[in-house]
Amino acid sequence: MSAANTVEHGTEKASLREGAFGNAVALACRECGHRVDLGPHYACPECFGPLEVAYDFPAVTREQIEAGPANIWRYKALLPVPSDIESSPNTEPGFTRLIEAKNLAHELGIEKLWVKDDSTNPTNSFKDRVVACALSAAVELGAKVFACPSTGNLANAVAAAGARAGIPTAVFIPSNLEQPKQINSAVFTDRLVAVDGNYDDVNKLAQEIAAEEEGWAFVNVNVRPFYAEGSKTLGYEIAEQLGWRLPDQVVIPVASGSQLTKVHKAFGELIKLGLVEAKDYKIFGAQATGCNPVSTAFKAGVDAIRPVKPDTIAKSLAIGNPADGIYVLDIARTTHGAVEEVTDDEIRAGIISLARTEGIFTETAGGTTVAVTRKLVETGQLDPTLETVIINTGHGLKTLDAIAGQVGPCATIAPNYDSFEAAGII
Repeated sequence: MSAANTVEHGTEKASLREGAFGNAVALACRECGHRVDLGPHYACPECFGPLEVAYDFPAVTREQIEAGPANIWRYKALLPVPSDIESSPNTEPGFTRLIEAKNLAHELGIEKLWVKDDSTNPTNSFKDRVVACALSAAVELGAKVFACPSTGNLANAVAAAGARAGIPTAVFIPSNLEQPKQINSAVFTDRLVAVDGNYDDVNKLAQEIAAEEEGWAFVNVNVRPFYAEGSKTLGYEIAEQLGWRLPDQVVIPVASGSQLTKVHKAFGELIKLGLVEAKDYKIFGAQATGCNPVSTAFKAGVDAIRPVKPDTIAKSLAIGNPADGIYVLDIARTTHGAVEEVTDDEIRAGIISLARTEGIFTETAGGTTVAVTRKLVETGQLDPTLETVIINTGHGLKTLDAIAGQVGPCATIAPNYDSFEAAGII
């Protein structure tokens, strides 16, 4: 795209610099295929379907990627970001650890199990990935405010990224959000706005503000196509860390559904570019019983997602009307995976299980994924003989209340050996 190209932003027209979005060439409708110019657009003008980034990829080699930085920008040729993205102040997320989880595998009865642990990102969740891509788009588009509606983790990531980049931020959350997540946002910004309502109410408000306020870049509204591409880096990293091959099975938590769809997109791109060998793989989605619109549709064998009112401890997954739900259904079915759900008690057990087998403290979304993986094995939906990767999206310090009554001191003793011996601790 040449420097002469312009984009509408509010009532202004701003020039885009050469290569502002890297190898991206347009925004394409996922429903009808109609293309629009790169810019702050998220709905197709022809059919109102969702837009996603389309590319003209150059030849990319493993060696080129491996020579890049130890963060998501090693994949910059495959993302809608400029070639000089490393020079732009950002939180530099990604390239988190992939852990072979032998202890958890034994407990679940799986022969080969890996945990992709995204809790070590700058604000301790995978949202730093998507926000970094959204921030790049906001900067290139000349945004005046960097904003989002959020169930918590996204607000943390947007507030931190905006602070790093020197851009004013405003983050909107449900008023009943976990206190640690509120604090983790408010420490980075003085514009944390609590809204009386659930996430879907907050998201609706964000769309109204985006339509009325000039120069506001809402990461998951008017720059959503760029934001969503950040989730692809999870798929890229899994393949690279496995020695440039794809796993047989992946279990991914489902909130909006974007992460699952983009991991699938990443695997397809790696195959198309010749970076990994083509193979069949299964993708499974994980939801909580208290917010299970995609799981319900999957089990009913229908394509329509019926919105629900969330009621679960897994607040980061509490999106009752998931934007990418229908695409999750399609991917789960075409890859011969599934979408399963678990109760809050099973989620708590999943958190404790991962912590006590692998030393990873996950938030409720990760507890959901572990618990769903267990259920998938028990019900015969997941093949325990196949290599499996589960994704941990965030750190447990963000959702302490979920297990506060489940763990604690096993005994209170006097400071002497006799008391220790009498307690029978070992």
